[in-house]
Amino acid sequence: MNVSATLNFLRLIGRPSLCLPHTTISNFNDLPVPLSDAFGPLKPDIRAVVLDKDNCFAVPKENVVYKPYAEKFHALLTAYPTPHLLIVSNSAGTTTSDPASTHARLLSANTGVPVLHHSTKKPGCGPQILAHFRDAPGSRVTAASQIAVVGDRLFTDVMTANLMGSWAVWVRDGVVGSRNPVGLGFPPGESTLICRPTEPVDTK
Repeated sequence: MNVSATLNFLRLIGRPSLCLPHTTISNFNDLPVPLSDAFGPLKPDIRAVVLDKDNCFAVPKENVVYKPYAEKFHALLTAYPTPHLLIVSNSAGTTTSDPASTHARLLSANTGVPVLHHSTKKPGCGPQILAHFRDAPGSRVTAASQIAVVGDRLFTDVMTANLMGSWAVWVRDGVVGSRNPVGLGFPPGESTLICRPTEPVDTK
């Protein structure tokens, strides 16, 4: 059970916009590189990217990049080399789902990208994400608004971005299509979700 998602769900009663993305793409291959180009004329200064794993760039429960996305993943890694690319997954790297970090180590070895080790699942791990970029040697990130979060879940990935004051990119269809209503992924073809027209705001 994702306690973090359950507790943060209550925040949506007063602020439903927390689960609205700033932009939407169909799948990972549609992700613009650099990410600054994903947000139209706003052209934010994106210095780091956070990637969800399952159904974003990988088949759920697999710890490798989905083969049709390999070229895009390489382009992203080239544009955002370590320490400016980070994988944050609720199935790899969490103390509850991956206590021995077995999946996190394998995923990092297969992708060349660090995987966040976090005790609180998304959407509550924003402080740990920010601490990672703040403390990583060579990091150019000085503000949450310089980070873009890419994922297929509105209640976890998108909400994480908005709680941090970062940019949210929603992967609408993903690798296999969204089937989990708890994660608030919509069935393929339903692209009517209204996106945020504004920049991230400080949520503190």
